[in-house]
Amino acid sequence: MGLLRSILVLVPAAMSSVDAFSPSAPTPSSRFSTSLDAEAEIQFVRGLEEKVIPDIKLTRARDGSSGTATFQFANPNVFDASTASQGEITGLFLIDEEGEMSTTDVNASFTNGKPQSIECLYVMKSPAEWDRFMRFMERYGEANGLGFTKAG
Repeated sequence: MGLLRSILVLVPAAMSSVDAFSPSAPTPSSRFSTSLDAEAEIQFVRGLEEKVIPDIKLTRARDGSSGTATFQFANPNVFDASTASQGEITGLFLIDEEGEMSTTDVNASFTNGKPQSIECLYVMKSPAEWDRFMRFMERYGEANGLGFTKAG
């Protein structure tokens, strides 16, 4: 709840409620993909797919003019010793068939000198950027068994 409060403090009052993507329980109708183009991935190091599924919280201005997506990764595989030789974290890269979106607003949390989590903020400055992000999330969600929960 502290993270949610932090996000709400940073977001202007004109923003609407927080929505989120989270793992959804499989149902008979959602076990099989109906789309062949559901390939989407997240990377911190170019060429190294992040296997940990993040918690994603969304905010959007009431007029739809802007929005944010906050990604929270607990113990991402980019911290694994086996991936250290792949390179350093240079940003958050959201990659799908339409191309790539990215942000360098990436922060790691450490406990006793060991990395524990990564939080990233992706800012959308137009309705077109919001729509593009939502198309990515639809593909990423389908590929990883995520569901969308609208705040109520």
